[in-house]
Amino acid sequence: MKPIGPDAAIETKALHAGYTPENGGPRVVPIVQSTTYAFDSSEHIAALFDMPTEYMYSRFANPTCDAVEKKIAAMEGGVGAMLTSSGQAASLLSVLNLAQSGDSIVAASAIYGGTINLFGFTLKKLGIECIWVSSDATEEEIRAAVKPNTRLIFGETLANPALVVFDIEKFAKVAHENNIPLIVDNTFATPYLCRPFEFGADIVVHSTTKYMDGHALQVGGVIVDGGTFDWEKSGKFPEFTEPDESYHGVVYTKAFGPMAYIIKARMQLMRDFGCYPSAHSAFLLNLGLETLPVRMKQYCENGMKVARFLEKHEKVASVHYPGLESDPYHELAMKYLPDGVCGVISFNIKGGRKVAERFINALELATNEVHVADIRTCVLHPASSTHRQLTDEQLQNAGIDGGMIRFSVGLENVNDIIKDLENALEKA
Repeated sequence: MKPIGPDAAIETKALHAGYTPENGGPRVVPIVQSTTYAFDSSEHIAALFDMPTEYMYSRFANPTCDAVEKKIAAMEGGVGAMLTSSGQAASLLSVLNLAQSGDSIVAASAIYGGTINLFGFTLKKLGIECIWVSSDATEEEIRAAVKPNTRLIFGETLANPALVVFDIEKFAKVAHENNIPLIVDNTFATPYLCRPFEFGADIVVHSTTKYMDGHALQVGGVIVDGGTFDWEKSGKFPEFTEPDESYHGVVYTKAFGPMAYIIKARMQLMRDFGCYPSAHSAFLLNLGLETLPVRMKQYCENGMKVARFLEKHEKVASVHYPGLESDPYHELAMKYLPDGVCGVISFNIKGGRKVAERFINALELATNEVHVADIRTCVLHPASSTHRQLTDEQLQNAGIDGGMIRFSVGLENVNDIIKDLENALEKA
């Protein structure tokens, strides 16, 4: 199957998942702005603490959030999803659902700077080692990085901001040879451009703050379970196949089958961390999801035109955009992202950091902000902002130098965007 595209039959079904109106029901997801729910007896509540089959408390689940979770799961082709309060929370919980102190994980080095800090610094304090490998690593190099205590492999479909394309099938092959799952951050691609489950990924995470929301309205994240990883056959995850003492001895694989991973994440981690979004945030996210196919198509069209302009400009040293035939990841992009590679472009201006800063300050239409994947064009200097905490070596491994600019093409008239770039390049 292809990813969700303008002509894909799955698109309408997925976008309506979770709230298809019947008998005059609402055409939109209703906002259930409540922390709690009423029950007919204390026995009813007690039963839910044994097996939470209904809405009980909005730290675990909420009807509005549930409708949006069902929609995203359908869009990605997964069996279930869990919203979180941020993309970072989604990445964190996706790992903590599998790894604990004394374990290790393997991650591609070309990923978002915040995730690099999370994996390399914070998880280290929790006793979880992160082993870094190049996104271009061979199968042999990836195998060499996997230890007996390694619990997962992690990568980004499109790395933020280096725009490196992650070879999902290659990393999935090595992960499954070692009986561990592959987690893929699909934030920049969205299910409109790529559905990682179809290439072997087992879990997908998103920062819904970006393209899924699209309007810079609310911070959020989501974890999607593909339902394909065999936890029992793996033999490495007793927390799924043996009784959970913290939840009345439930065995997740027996009680929930293909949804074992996502239910465990909700019953254990969301219960304890409580990083669940509000109903109103989910409602706003849903509005973004309903226009995702139209917006992504336009982002890709605008992005390609801007990338071609930058590629030809004499003051631009290099352009990182896998849609360009000259990009080293173009072949992989054609495999995983045949309908486009989003609207984010990374490029390097001749002259380095000082010239890059002058260029950014000279832009008028594009907004200098700590955000990306908005309907409005925005720009950022990663080395001095989102990736500021990284060492020079980490910056190099992430494909970033002082002259790199992350340019997120919005939905304005593309000729206006190019004119703004042209004027700023002259001033820089």
